[in-house]
Amino acid sequence: MRSAPETRRDATKADGLAYAIDLIGSVCVLAGSPDHLDEVRAELKACRKRAADHVRTTAIAYDWLVRAMSYQGISDEVARNYMTDHGAPNWTEIAGSLEAGSDCERLTSFWHFAYCQYRKSEQICAAPQHLPSCPLPRQRLRNGNLNQLAYSLYLFVRDVTHHDLVGWIDAQLIAADELNALDRVDRMREALLTRLKGIFGVSDKVLNMVFAEFLLGAGRRGSRWPEVGGSMIAIDTLVHNFLQRTGILTRTHCEHLYGPACYGPNGCADLVRLISSRIDARVFNPSFPANFPRYVQRCIWRFCSQEGLGVCNGLKIDDRFSCDQIECRLFDRCDRRGLSAS
Repeated sequence: MRSAPETRRDATKADGLAYAIDLIGSVCVLAGSPDHLDEVRAELKACRKRAADHVRTTAIAYDWLVRAMSYQGISDEVARNYMTDHGAPNWTEIAGSLEAGSDCERLTSFWHFAYCQYRKSEQICAAPQHLPSCPLPRQRLRNGNLNQLAYSLYLFVRDVTHHDLVGWIDAQLIAADELNALDRVDRMREALLTRLKGIFGVSDKVLNMVFAEFLLGAGRRGSRWPEVGGSMIAIDTLVHNFLQRTGILTRTHCEHLYGPACYGPNGCADLVRLISSRIDARVFNPSFPANFPRYVQRCIWRFCSQEGLGVCNGLKIDDRFSCDQIECRLFDRCDRRGLSAS
């Protein structure tokens, strides 16, 4: 038998969840971009067709993924402008640079590549005697971590997936699929992400963000890909702080600091998935799945980001105090908590 305090906690959490569903449902109406997936599918059309030459399909996938992964640690606009000016890594260039050979054994395979430690600004690495002939620094990327990421991703695709990224992803999802399991999609998602975490320079946030769109855009209808991609959630400071400012974390008893805890039990990702399960995304686009966590998370991000509506962020709100943006459509319904109060 549950104690009175536990019963009261359950009741307040249920009330908090109802509040969160109502508020975030409105965010989806205000900030949603129901045509976003059509654009991603157009970009990844070649991967979705599964060309007979799987190496060519893999090359197209690599070019898209490495570019998408470069949008980290800086605003999208700055990253986009840098790649416009300096270019982005591509499969052909990376493959050619490795075929030319190198004295550094770290470029021998994906597993040897660990601990490269290249730093662009200081022009140093773990094997400085090989740096003058190393092909890695020749990529004109924003920082050394992105250089390492580009080569690590290439070596992963070459050595782990054997030049067949699409077939490898299919195999991971099939192996983890248990048709009658209640957490079927969760099992497939975690099985895939666990393997991908070995790639250098990709956090939980980046993996979820990039592969959500890749699986949704490149996956055929009726396959496991859209199911798993739609369940992937990328939690950045904008999403976490929105859940704090609105009081959603407090009302649902999910308070935590931004960081790894966002992906832990009762973290932001779990909470957004729970809220998403109560919001029918087909209202926004009939072709969407009913439960679409990735879309709900992206709506929150667009509501906050300067790339979207730019409403709920540190540029607009002095977080020492309660938000005073009376023009915000959610103003009268939001708890408007200062971040220091969370």
